[in-house]
Amino acid sequence: MNEKKLKPKKGLSRCLELAADKKGLVIGSMILSSLAAIASFVSYLAIYLIIREIIQIYPDFSLLDVKVIMSYAWFAIAGIFANILIYFLALLCSHLAAFGTLYELKIIFAKHLTKIPLGYHYLIGSGRMRKIMDENIESIEGFIAHQLPDLVASFTAVVVMMIILLAIDWRYGLVSMFGIVLAVLTQFLGYGGKEAKKNMQNYQTALEDMSSASVEYIRGMSVIKAFNQGGGFFKKLDAAFERYTQFAIAFSMGWKNWMPAFTTIINNIYLFLIPLGIYLAKHTTNYPAFVTTFIFYLIFVPSIAGVLNKIMYISESFMKINGDVARMDEILNIPENKEALHSSSIKDTAIILDHVSFAYDKKEDIKALDNVSFKIPQGKITAIVGPSGGGKSTIANLICRFYDVDAGNIKIGDVDIRDLKTAALMETISFVFQDTFLFKISIKENIRIGKPDATDEEIIRVAKLAQCHDFIMKLPQGYDTLIGVAGTYLSGGEKQRITIARAMIKNAPILVLDEASSFCDIENEYDSKSA
Repeated sequence: MNEKKLKPKKGLSRCLELAADKKGLVIGSMILSSLAAIASFVSYLAIYLIIREIIQIYPDFSLLDVKVIMSYAWFAIAGIFANILIYFLALLCSHLAAFGTLYELKIIFAKHLTKIPLGYHYLIGSGRMRKIMDENIESIEGFIAHQLPDLVASFTAVVVMMIILLAIDWRYGLVSMFGIVLAVLTQFLGYGGKEAKKNMQNYQTALEDMSSASVEYIRGMSVIKAFNQGGGFFKKLDAAFERYTQFAIAFSMGWKNWMPAFTTIINNIYLFLIPLGIYLAKHTTNYPAFVTTFIFYLIFVPSIAGVLNKIMYISESFMKINGDVARMDEILNIPENKEALHSSSIKDTAIILDHVSFAYDKKEDIKALDNVSFKIPQGKITAIVGPSGGGKSTIANLICRFYDVDAGNIKIGDVDIRDLKTAALMETISFVFQDTFLFKISIKENIRIGKPDATDEEIIRVAKLAQCHDFIMKLPQGYDTLIGVAGTYLSGGEKQRITIARAMIKNAPILVLDEASSFCDIENEYDSKSA
């Protein structure tokens, strides 16, 4: 018997799933929000009772029982304070749940990014990745903290309203509900249709593309200026802005076209009551009861507008959260590199590529490597030479298992690298990237990343071997000099030599250099290789 495959959760259900560790707080917030919504109607019931007392003794107000009126007034005040207190507790629970969920999601997302193949980082782009990690995840936090309690409270309020409308006088209730149904229908047409969902999806995609284009434009400013390509790249950025504007307008107009109808209906529901009131006035014999009920409905029905307005804006947030959750899950669903179940021991550090094939784009199947086999002996310096795009960097990345091979296997000694735990593999290999990257910390701490417990003497020793000690000592704070923002900016060759020192201090049996000397002058390149 085949098990039925469950559909992945989306939107609200997915948000609740993400907040599962804070389930108690979320449920507590929802219950308290409902109670707060119920408490908000106590004052309206008190008003109804007060109107009834006044109408019954009209026109002889000397018969008015002030004590009864004051008891109803205190009843209304108690309802207001109960609403404020309970809703405060609801928001307290929702915020605690939201902040806890935000923290856990950030940790989960950050850990996941370290486990997915490196190629996805290039494919997705840093701008889009930053937006998803920051804005999209934080929007989930905002939804749980604010929109979810309001959503529960609003729907509870609608149910309580309908009960009150039908309980006091079902005829006025049905007429009022006719206006509510019309308002909800316009709301659904504005938010619930396929076109609205498509517009929201296009809008969010355009927003991510704009963010990515902006980050690329800013990060590549030095290259743009050096090659006088400001106009061309600005056109690309402008095109991203234009696409965003286009889809933002389409999204906005898609639901705002229904706004006039929605606003007109909810703000004028009481008008439906007037014809009915005139008809009932002609056919009633109990005028005090008629006047009491009619006045109450004229006061009560306009409050429906506030509730439906809130639902409308929550619906907009609900559409957005669907897209935010989907984009976050798009990253979280990227398969991680499979971790070895058993850690194998490495006795020999010779590297063997056995009929290795690999393609970056699996759909296009344009192979970067096709049936490649060779051996790199232990304890030897091996250089892989070839034209640009020939697969040199690909080989380096595959050896470090930044990607998994499509066919064949890569072994260190007689152990397939896929049978090695990631920690064990990283202890065996040290890597110098073609594109240098230094953190905005001191030079000393940048080098110490390769060996967190390294002494200052060890750092100086590898710095000398990497031919960077001399220029470091010329800096204002020497090895304590900060790099980047509020610190010192280094040349490409200086940064590359520091990264070489960082790789050397790790003292791994295998050192992979991906064109690590491309920024070095001839003398330093020779000295570094000699070291």
